[in-house]
Amino acid sequence: RFPFAARFALPDCRHTRFSPLYMLPLLMLLTACRAAATRTLIGGRSARVLASRFAHAPVASAAAASSSAAAATAAAAPPSLVAESRVRVASLLEGGEARLGETVVVKGWVRTVRTQKSFSFVEVNDGSSLKGVQVVAEDGLDSYDVVDALSTGAAVAVRGEVVASPAKEQSIELRASLVELVGSCPADSYPLQKKRHSLEFLRSIAHLRPRTNTIGAAMRVRSALSFATHEFFRSRGFVHVHTPLLTASDCEGAGEMFRVTTLPAAGEAAQPAAAAAGCGDDVAALDRAVKSAGEAVRALKEAAVVDKEAVDGAVQELLARKAKLQAATEKQVAGKPAGDPFADDFFGRAAYLTVSGQLCAETYASALGDVYTFGPTFRAEDSNTARHLAEFWMIEPEMAFTDLAANMDNAEAYVKHVVQYALRSCADDFAMFAQFYDKGLKARLQALVETPFARVSYTEAVELLRAEIAKDPSKWEYPCVEFGTDLATEHERWLAEVAFGSAVFVYNYPKAIKAFYMRDNDDGKTVAAMDLLVPGVGELIGGSQREERLPMLLSKMEESGLDPEDYWWYVDLRRYGSVPHSGYGLGFERLVCYVTGIPNIRDVIPFPRYPGSCDF
Repeated sequence: RFPFAARFALPDCRHTRFSPLYMLPLLMLLTACRAAATRTLIGGRSARVLASRFAHAPVASAAAASSSAAAATAAAAPPSLVAESRVRVASLLEGGEARLGETVVVKGWVRTVRTQKSFSFVEVNDGSSLKGVQVVAEDGLDSYDVVDALSTGAAVAVRGEVVASPAKEQSIELRASLVELVGSCPADSYPLQKKRHSLEFLRSIAHLRPRTNTIGAAMRVRSALSFATHEFFRSRGFVHVHTPLLTASDCEGAGEMFRVTTLPAAGEAAQPAAAAAGCGDDVAALDRAVKSAGEAVRALKEAAVVDKEAVDGAVQELLARKAKLQAATEKQVAGKPAGDPFADDFFGRAAYLTVSGQLCAETYASALGDVYTFGPTFRAEDSNTARHLAEFWMIEPEMAFTDLAANMDNAEAYVKHVVQYALRSCADDFAMFAQFYDKGLKARLQALVETPFARVSYTEAVELLRAEIAKDPSKWEYPCVEFGTDLATEHERWLAEVAFGSAVFVYNYPKAIKAFYMRDNDDGKTVAAMDLLVPGVGELIGGSQREERLPMLLSKMEESGLDPEDYWWYVDLRRYGSVPHSGYGLGFERLVCYVTGIPNIRDVIPFPRYPGSCDF
C-alpha cells in the first residue's frame, strides 16, 4: 500500500536465518508514518493531494481499496472545531502583539460581516469583552462558502493565525484558516441589527438583549461588583450566610410582601361554609359530619340486604371525616383556631417572600461575629419608577460589637473597594458608558474612591435644605422640609452633589420614620440610623445600630403594631447574650446603576420584575 516502500532493500528471508518477525518493526514504522501524514494533511487541498498519491499505490484486494477510499474521505473532511479548546476574545485582545504568530480557535457570535472582492471581514464577539476580534477570511479559503453565508447573530468557530492589523482601532486580527458555522441566524427575522436600539425595546426581548453592547457591559460590571463584594467581606473575616427567601416575618414592617400559599384561589377560599364542609376548618361542623357518616354506616349494616361494597365505601368516608376532625382539634389545642385561614396552608401559617435577610443575619452575627448575606429579596410595591423593582438583590452585613460609627466606616470602605475593582477590571466597558450615558462617569467614580465621605446629622441636613429651599421654593418638587420629613431623592441628591460635593452619610434620623429594630438614641427623638447618599443617585445604603436592649425592643415593637410572639426567636437574641451590633443594606441594582450611569434599574438586572411584567 505504500509506494515509497519499494525504495527499501529488504533481506530475502528464504535464504537466511532471519525470522519473519524481522519485518514487524518496519511495518509498524510505515503504518505510523501514514497515520501521521493523514492527521497533518487535513486541509481540503492537502487532503486531495494525499488522496491522489494513494491512488497510485498498488491495491492488494477489493477490501483494501475500500479501506483506502474511506481513509481519503475522512482526511478530506476537517474535524469539527466545536470540540477544540477556545481562546476567549478578551484574553486574545489583552495579549495583543505578544500573541503574534499563534494559531488559535475563537468561538462566538457574529456582530458584523463586511464582504470585499477577494476577502471578508467578520467581527466575532464571545461576550468576554466589549470589543470583538476581527477575522479576515480570504476567498481562497476552503470554507469561504460558509463565510459568504454568515449574518449578524450567527454562532461560529474560527481557527486562524494571529497577525498584525493595519487598522488603527486594533493591534491584531485573526487570519482565518477554517471557519465553521455552529448555529445559523436568519437575517430577516433576527431582531438585533447593527444599530442602536432603545432600552425599552430591549426589555421586550430580554432573552436576546445580553448580546448588545450596553447590556453585555452592564452584566460584566455587575459580575465584577459581585466578585469584589465577596472579596471585600472575606478579606475582613466575614462569614457568608445564606438566609431564607421564605419567611413569616416582615422585616421592614411595611406590609408590602408577596404571599406564598398552596391554598385554593382567593375566590374558592372566600366561602366559609364550603371551606368548613370541604376542608374541615370548623370543628363543630366536622363533628356533625362524623356523626352523619356514622349513622350512614349503621343504616347500611342494618339493611335487609347488606351491600358489602357500599358499606366499605361508607366506612372509608367515616374514617376520612374522623381524621379531619382530629386534625382540626389538634390545631385548636396548638393555639391555631379552626377558623384560621392559613391553618391548612403548607406551613400552617401565613408565609411570604422576604424583603430582607437582616433579621436572620443578626442571629448568626450573634454567634459568628461578622456575617453578610447576598441574595434576592422581594417587595410587592406597586411602583413603576426607574428606581424600583419587585425582585432585587441585597447585600446585608451584620457586625457584632459594632456601633454606628464603625458601621459607617465599614460601608465607606466597602463602596470604595468594589468601585475601584470595577474601574480596574472593566475599562473598556466604562469607556462605552462614558460615551453614551455619562461623560463624567469615570471622573465621578474616581473622586468617590479618593475622597473621604462626609458625615452630617439629619437635623443639620434639614437646616441646610431649609436654607437652600428658602432661596427659591419654586425650584423644588417638595419644598416643605422639617424635622420628621422623609427626605426625597431631590433632597438627597442636593446634599451629595451641591452641599458636600461628595458621598455623604446622614445619621441620627427621627425614630418616627425608621424601623422598629433601630436603636433609640438618648434624646428620645432619634435613632442610631444612617443613609449613604451619593451624587447622581441619592440613597445607596441604609443601615443602623440595632436595638440590643430587650425592654426597649419590646416597647418599639408594640409601638409599631407588631406581635412579639411572631418574632419570638428575634426577641430571644436579646435574652441570651445580647451585644451591641450594627449592619446595613445595599440594593445591588442601585449600585450597578450608580457605577454604570445607566438610568433605569430595569436595565441592570438580567430579567427585571415589576408591576405587570414577569416574562422570561
